[in-house]
Parts: sequence; C-alpha cells; structure tokens
Amino acid sequence: MSLNDPRWGNQGGNGNKGGNQGPPDLEDLWRDFNKRLAGLFGGKSNNGGGESRPPVTPRQFGGGLGVVLGLIVIVWLASGLYIVDASQRGVVLRFGKLVETTDPGLQWRLPYPIDSHELVNLTGVRTVEVGYRGAERNKVLKEALMLTDDENIINIQFAVQYILKDPVAYLFQNRLPEESVVHAAETAMREVVGKSKMDFVLYEGREQIAADAQRIMQQILDRYQTGIQISRLTLQNAQPPEQVQAAFDDAVKAGQDLERQKNEGQAYANDVIPKARGTASRLLEEANGYKERIIATSQGDASRFKQILAEYLKAP
Repeated sequence: MSLNDPRWGNQGGNGNKGGNQGPPDLEDLWRDFNKRLAGLFGGKSNNGGGESRPPVTPRQFGGGLGVVLGLIVIVWLASGLYIVDASQRGVVLRFGKLVETTDPGLQWRLPYPIDSHELVNLTGVRTVEVGYRGAERNKVLKEALMLTDDENIINIQFAVQYILKDPVAYLFQNRLPEESVVHAAETAMREVVGKSKMDFVLYEGREQIAADAQRIMQQILDRYQTGIQISRLTLQNAQPPEQVQAAFDDAVKAGQDLERQKNEGQAYANDVIPKARGTASRLLEEANGYKERIIATSQGDASRFKQILAEYLKAP
C-alpha cells in the first residue's frame, strides 16, 4: 500500500495540502491486508467478479493464534514423556541439578530446557581390559608389567567385568568411569602381586591373586563412591617379560626335568622296595623253618641217644 493512498490522508504528489489529513481507517487497512493475504494463498478479490474468501476479522485471527499456541504448548508438554526400561533407572535433572531418580515405566518430567533426563542401565555387564586391548597379543606394557615380592618382573593381563549399583553416583561421581575402573584394577593388582612370590603368581596362586585383587579393587571404588560393583576379575595371562622368556623357559624345563627324575626315582623305589621286603620276608620264613626243622631233628636225635644210653647202662 502506497504512502499516497488516500486512506493515509494524502491526495497525490501534486503538493495539494487540502483534504483529509487524518489517520487511516483501521477497518480499511485490515480489509486491504486480508485481500493481499488471500491473493498470496490463491484467493480472489471482490473486484475480480468471482468468489472470494470472507475476510478474517481480528477476533478470528486472535482465536486461531490461540489454538496454534495451545497446540504448541501441548506438544511441548508431551515432549517431557519418556520410557524407562526394566533394566534401567532414570535420573531427572533440573537446570543440570539432580531432582530425582525414576523407576521403570512411562515417566514425565518438565520439558526442555527446564528438565532433562539420563537413562542408566543397571543390569548390563561392562568389561574393561588391563594389560592388553582386544587380544592378549595386543599388550599394554605400562599396565601389564608388575614387580613381585621376590623382585621379579612379570607380565599380567586380566579382564574386569562390572555392573552399576547406583545411577546417581555413577553419573555425578565419575568423570571417566571406564578409566576409573582401569586405574582401580591396576592399583589393586600391583598391591597383590607386590606381596606375592613369582612362582605363586605364575602357577598355584592365580585364583587367589584374582580374588584378592577383586576385593581390594571394590574397596577402592566404594571409597570414591563410584556406584560401580565388580562382578568378576579374570586373570587371562601371567608370564615373565619377553626379554627373559627364553631363559625362564629353560629354568622351567630344568625344574620339570628334576621333578620328572624325582618321580621316576620314587616310582622305582615304590617298585623295588616292596619286592625286596617280600624277598626278605620269604628268606626269614625259610630260615625260621630251617631252624625249627634242625632243632626238631636234633631234639629227636638227643632223645634217642638218651634212650640208648639208658639201656646201655642197664646192661651188665
């Protein structure tokens, strides 16, 4: 609409200062606005001779705007709905501050940007690897090399499985949860290995080492209120460093040879000694039988001799 429109009080650009200089009629302005709006959406003006859409009154426009705003508010409120699975717990934050935890099921919170929520899986088992990544051959030596009580270095690789027991502590007390578990596991294992002999760690004490390390690790995590529960610690591999592996294998082989020879000697002794004892027992029995037989024979001869002597003495 031009500034020279008569409804603005201007009668053209000829400099004529006469006529009505008052403000424009609001109904005329609204009618003109509706015409232009109808033209944008394919409507026809009244001057076109065809059908035209009825002009929208300010009251109708305000009512439509209220409906739109109402729908927007409903959609905004509905965006606060969320579902917590059976294995999860919900943690609701208001402007970043903890408000509450929610149980499984359909839940509602104030929509964004007022509230937000985090879903924490409490039953899913998580695994971290210490001393290796992905496969035992992919070693991480700064984690794996540890010193024993008898001042030997060994290479230890183990895995830790854990679950979450406190969603709030897990979210707010841990900056990097997985790294916290790795550091606690490494600290606990170094403490246990540092109090154990090398042979105990490598052979007969593997289960005891894992159990002690898991216990100490859980104490560390509880002390820092991490909300993490260790479910299992598995010792995957324990061996000397690669640089001394050949010499260690030779020492192990020599020990195995010594043990084999001891076993062979014990087996020979177990076979020979019973036989020797059996032979000695048989010889003793034979000797006793011979002794008794000789004694009996001698006693019989002596008795006959006494009888002969008695008869001889009776003879004149």
